[in-house]
Amino acid sequence: MKANNPDIEPIAILVHPQQPLSHLERLIQSELPPLKTADNQSRPPTVSFIALQLSDDPIRPKRTVYKDQQLPTEGDTYTYLRDTPSAPNTKKSKDNHRLVRWSQSTEIGDFIRDAARAREFIVSVEQAPAPVSASDNSHSNDNNNNDTPLHQIRIAVPSFDERTYFLRMRLRKISGRIKSIAEIKHECDALAHRGAQRVAIGGFGVLSLWWYLVYKLTFETDLGWDTMEPVTYLVSLSTLMGGYLWFLYHNREISYRSALDFTINARQKKLYQAKGVDLHLWETLIDEGNTLRREIKTIAAEYDVEWDEMLDERDESVTQALKEERTQKNGSKRARDDDDERARDDD
Repeated sequence: MKANNPDIEPIAILVHPQQPLSHLERLIQSELPPLKTADNQSRPPTVSFIALQLSDDPIRPKRTVYKDQQLPTEGDTYTYLRDTPSAPNTKKSKDNHRLVRWSQSTEIGDFIRDAARAREFIVSVEQAPAPVSASDNSHSNDNNNNDTPLHQIRIAVPSFDERTYFLRMRLRKISGRIKSIAEIKHECDALAHRGAQRVAIGGFGVLSLWWYLVYKLTFETDLGWDTMEPVTYLVSLSTLMGGYLWFLYHNREISYRSALDFTINARQKKLYQAKGVDLHLWETLIDEGNTLRREIKTIAAEYDVEWDEMLDERDESVTQALKEERTQKNGSKRARDDDDERARDDD
């Protein structure tokens, strides 16, 4: 809230979308001077929140329909006829548009979501009645004494594009940096996978050679099975001991998959260093990109609009990189939840 007097500091009010309008009403009332009643008592001014209901989703008035812009008294549903505002998705013709006073128990997020369609809403603040002179007493008694002067403050509601402009610009900037790194990283990953496949094929060749050597020495030489049986047993025992040492050193179970992943990771690290890929910077950009994406998605849900993330992520490689990170985190979270659930069941 900004005052017209330059000597008065503007007021910043921070609210949560899930808080009710009554909370915002109390915050506004705390910044306003109290009103004097007829019995010389003080009370806070009444604050109402009014939004224009467009005709594509009308809310029928509960009481009175007004054909001018005079606001009714407290307790009525505000409705009047006016020209359609020149806003997106509206026609410039005369049609029924109703000003609806929203209940104070309504969540602020729901109120803003509906008011965003009309691009503005009204905060109606009760003002102190003007002093009446003695000569005007007879005239004032003839009028309706319940008419309370109201001060209307029109609040512009930013559209989804306006509210998320800086978030989407930041996401586009980060997407450009992710794309430049993703191209090099994808090339390194492809080389690492091909190298791991060659290692795996080489391992199969060694096993095939060992099988042929055992067969040759057992059936085609004088050594026979009596000599080769202890040899094969010792080789198998040595393999088991080597797997246990692998587990102690790398803290992971020996398996074909773990060995392949280890080979890929080792090759990737060497290629990243050779190509100048900063993994810490990559992880930071990915985390920030997913955070911005989540914030924009949340705002899109508040405005009930569909946001095409491809327009701001700008490239399929960026979208895929962000998606892989989310999938990996969700998988890790589900694994931890499953472990916790199994631990609770064991208890």
